Amino acid sequence: MSISVDDVENKTVWRLAITCGEPAGIGPDLLIAIAQQAHSAELVYIGDPEILRQRAAHHNLSLQLQPVNFQQVAVASQPGQLKYYAVDSIIPVIPGQLDAANSAYVLAVLRTACELCASGDMDAMVTPPVHKGVINAAGFAFSGHTEFLQQYFQSPQVVMLMVNAQMKVALATTHLPLSQVPAAITQHSLAQVITTLRQGLQQQFGITHPRIRVCGLNPHAGEQGHLGREEIEVIAPCLEQLRQKGFLLEGPVAADTAFLPHQLAQCDVVLAMYHDQGLAAIKFADFAQTVNITLGLPIVRTSVDHGTALELAGTLGGDTRSLLSAIRWAEQLCAQRYEQLYEQRREK
Repeated sequence: MSISVDDVENKTVWRLAITCGEPAGIGPDLLIAIAQQAHSAELVYIGDPEILRQRAAHHNLSLQLQPVNFQQVAVASQPGQLKYYAVDSIIPVIPGQLDAANSAYVLAVLRTACELCASGDMDAMVTPPVHKGVINAAGFAFSGHTEFLQQYFQSPQVVMLMVNAQMKVALATTHLPLSQVPAAITQHSLAQVITTLRQGLQQQFGITHPRIRVCGLNPHAGEQGHLGREEIEVIAPCLEQLRQKGFLLEGPVAADTAFLPHQLAQCDVVLAMYHDQGLAAIKFADFAQTVNITLGLPIVRTSVDHGTALELAGTLGGDTRSLLSAIRWAEQLCAQRYEQLYEQRREK
């Protein structure tokens, strides 16, 4: 979709695609719960509307579902109302009961959301949790949203960035077995990650000169080679090369002290070498409101930081704060992206 300067300048309401997630999980319950309140964005559910109708009836909650009209400007969502773009599920959904037969439906929803964002019909994508195990059990190779989106958009490099009010944490590797992490961290791959992270912080967060603290891989950042040589042979040389290009980098630092409050005050983001090294810290700081943001994509994508919570599916016992935070972050990132677009086009 072609966006004019006037479109960008006058934009007031963002149209957000919210995917179904694992239909048997807590995602539908959370979406129905937050639909009971007003939102400054237009929330558009991508999935089978019958799933939401049945789940809302189960909760005895009112929910008016209306098909989205892309020919009209986006309007803020009102309490008890939700727009939708229909993608039919394959078999009926039972809350709390995974069924591999619906895995193709989950992936079809993701592809549809990607198409709508790529075309400009949607301003951003917000993703509730999916269940990787059942998708793989159905015969689809799927390691997570991040990798799926990278492949769909053919992005050369993406970075998983977790954010909350306390900190920002990025990952050099994502969903890998721990035994495969050392080999996956090369000077080339690390430079790509840091470059994408820096560009993302500049473009999506408006941080002109991001200060990036880089963790070591080994305990105590290798203890001068006594606990591993990756810091000496891979990480430190990579950081030095990037510093010569103007990157503001600290490290490699010991990960066990990288997340202390006084340390966080001196940087804009911490780059962890592997999944749990970074996510354990940020989720402990504020699990309920941490949001996953994918950098390096041509679209804005945010996500909750929790799983499918099958044991809570079909109840209203789930915490909506992460999904609400993901929606708010999507709005903020859209505003930042479109503000930059407006400035660029106004200067031409």
